[in-house]
Amino acid sequence: MINVGLIGFGLAGRSFHAPVISAVPGLRLAAILQRTGSEAAVAYPDARIVRSLDELLAIPDIRLIVIATPNETHAPFARQCLAAGRDVVVDKPFATSYEEAADLVKFAQKTGRLLTVYQNRRYDGDFQAIRKLVADGTLGRIVRFETNYDRFRPNLKPNAWREQQVPGAGILFDIGPHLIDHAIVLFGLPEAVTADIRIEREGGLADDAFDLMFHYPNSMRAILSSNILAVTQRPRFLFFGTKGAFLKQTFDPQEMNLRRGQIPKDAPWGAEPEENWGLLTLSDGTNMTQRRIPSATGDYRDYYANVQDVLLGEAEPAVTLPHALNVMRALELSRESNARHCTMPWAEIDGRTFEAASFQVRV
Repeated sequence: MINVGLIGFGLAGRSFHAPVISAVPGLRLAAILQRTGSEAAVAYPDARIVRSLDELLAIPDIRLIVIATPNETHAPFARQCLAAGRDVVVDKPFATSYEEAADLVKFAQKTGRLLTVYQNRRYDGDFQAIRKLVADGTLGRIVRFETNYDRFRPNLKPNAWREQQVPGAGILFDIGPHLIDHAIVLFGLPEAVTADIRIEREGGLADDAFDLMFHYPNSMRAILSSNILAVTQRPRFLFFGTKGAFLKQTFDPQEMNLRRGQIPKDAPWGAEPEENWGLLTLSDGTNMTQRRIPSATGDYRDYYANVQDVLLGEAEPAVTLPHALNVMRALELSRESNARHCTMPWAEIDGRTFEAASFQVRV
């Protein structure tokens, strides 16, 4: 049994970490750091509730610590936990800058502990299905990939840290890591990035809309977008290829189920009704066929099952440190592209060439 300590019981900790950890055999949610309030104690009466990080780190049998706190605390909290000899999962984004993330990786190297990032949406069932479509070459040479993560929330939340002028706030650092992770998993690293990052709601202080374009060889483009003023949502995924197209309109249901506390007991977590499956259209230029492609049985528990296997010496991390750094590189390039109103080559930011992300961490 691996004892887990969770830092933070806001939306991320309450909905996307605590219930998932608790549902993985072999992991025990042993302690929760909630600075004020009693929600964690009510929801998880068997867990010890602590009020400070020092108090959490003083519990000797906590091996793994999960950080689900405001973005600007991710790197300093992770460093403190690594220094205390604990393995660490950091909620996305990894840090608030590439430099901060790279320094944290180097520190993890010195400690020899596990450090990884919670990229749970690669375990969405629809994403698992499109990974297979891409790998099998079903669409031929892909020329365009679009992924959209839209919501409609016209009213500002003045007290929400994500909407303040603080490091790591805004929708780019909130939603961007998910979409960037998907693009890099599917197609690898782009040659260049073009970004348009905006504040569309009146009185807003942090970005609430973005469009990123990843430039790949052979004129292939990946378009990653998110918008909070989307009362009519765009397709979740769209592919165009030389043999056809694939359209997925709706979201994987796991996020909303977890937000509502609706955790399947016996059924797969990511099960979708057939009418929500993606539509595959194939054509040879003359004849056209269409069929629904079932979403895979995605399951966020698979992320933590992998972390458990890593700690037991039975697997490699699904989300590696080089990959986590490349997501941070894409975020920083996007900010540079937006500020300069130009396309940024992958290898350079502000005249600085990135060092190769070849970090290895022992467990």
